[in-house]
Amino acid sequence: MQLLTHTELRILLDLEPQRPGEDEVTTATRLPARVLADYPRAFGWLLADGLYAQAPFINRLLAHGKHALVVLKDERRDLYQDACSLFMIAPPQKGKYRSRRCQWWDVPDLTTWPQVHAPVRVIRSQETYRVKRQATPKVESMTTEWIWATTLPAPQASTEQAVRLGHRRWDIENYGFNELVNEWHSDPVYKHHAQAMESFLLLAFLASNLFHAFRLLHLKPQIRPHKTQRYWVRLIVCEFCRDTLFANASSP
Repeated sequence: MQLLTHTELRILLDLEPQRPGEDEVTTATRLPARVLADYPRAFGWLLADGLYAQAPFINRLLAHGKHALVVLKDERRDLYQDACSLFMIAPPQKGKYRSRRCQWWDVPDLTTWPQVHAPVRVIRSQETYRVKRQATPKVESMTTEWIWATTLPAPQASTEQAVRLGHRRWDIENYGFNELVNEWHSDPVYKHHAQAMESFLLLAFLASNLFHAFRLLHLKPQIRPHKTQRYWVRLIVCEFCRDTLFANASSP
């Protein structure tokens, strides 16, 4: 589980081992409940892919006073079809996400997902942007579409805020899994024992959290953009090596 804070600090919070015979959603449903039992104020909402657009998962969060924002993909759902029907008759609002020109639809208080113990809000974002292909210098206009379902009411998250939250789910992939594998070498299994693998991953989480907390909360904003993350990692490693060399030199 990854926590996204208001300071752009992405905290790798915890993990939950997948038990034999259970699917990913069952495991993921257990994790927020355990985290909330230990840290009830750890988060206020949870982002998830379309795989987690399941009523038990969302109801577990609602029972703890938390909200969910999930990708809505399954066109067979009554919720999806009803929302799309309303999108056709409701005028969109214009918006912007980063450099993309957007059209947003926001349909609140839908009750066509009766298994969820709260009204559901469906948000659609059509986003147009320009792409330059590598093979040719031609610049093309591309349009993508995103649809999310959320229990977040509009007073707590405007349409623009909900769209930004929905896109931040990719931070979990980029700054969670990808960075841990490519930069922190967490992919190899160094010891084939469940407790050893869990301990290593939690230590990797701790190291990553401490590094990013140092970079974002200690370093001045004026110097951060001019140095890569690897630069600061190498600088920290040099400090460790220097201390070790001095300690060895001073020993009798």
